Amino acid sequence: MFDLISEYDDRLLDAFWVTIQLTLYSAFWALILGTLVAAMRVSPVPVARWLGTAYVTVFRNTPLTLIIVFCSLGLYSTLGLKLAPEGPTDIADNNFRWAIVGLSIYTAAFVCESLRSGINTVQLGQSEAGRSLGLTFTQNLRLIVLPQAFRAVIAPLGSVFIALTKNSTIAAAIGVGEAALLMAEMTENEAALLSIGAIFALGFVVLTLPTGLFFGWLAKRYEVAR
Repeated sequence: MFDLISEYDDRLLDAFWVTIQLTLYSAFWALILGTLVAAMRVSPVPVARWLGTAYVTVFRNTPLTLIIVFCSLGLYSTLGLKLAPEGPTDIADNNFRWAIVGLSIYTAAFVCESLRSGINTVQLGQSEAGRSLGLTFTQNLRLIVLPQAFRAVIAPLGSVFIALTKNSTIAAAIGVGEAALLMAEMTENEAALLSIGAIFALGFVVLTLPTGLFFGWLAKRYEVAR
């Protein structure tokens, strides 16, 4: 196993760095999009609630592989929608960015449901007090409800982002050079399947364990007193 690590050390670091980038960028956009969809799900406007519900229903029940492949082959290759400028690495750059789009759209549905459960924990009287002060729905959500909701769902959000780290391996389906793609290549070239599996299992443990510990600490630090 150590021989394999020394032989592929640079490529292993590069592959896991791509995995980290996919996770961080996708988590950022999924958090934003998931918050917007959660706001739609609790909106007083029926059309907004319907659209939010439809979004969650569709993307939670659609395989992530299908979403990412559709983004790359459908939107990029077939329709020619490009997210990166022309250049020697434009295909790899576009696939990387479309992978982020697919991961973000998919993960946002789970962020939304986690956040909606947090919104439901906020006492109704606090929202009513905000409305009695003349706050609009958006102001009430931004100033009163969401700050408490986020504190209540820090641990569940941590689980969502850990799952996102592992889901990033699906990006290998469109040729993004992250950990899973390198693992497949090493498996084809090396007769050491158990060692290769152990290397990448350890790599993902190193990535996900600190995330779980960090969100666990945040949850204890900022938990809402009941």
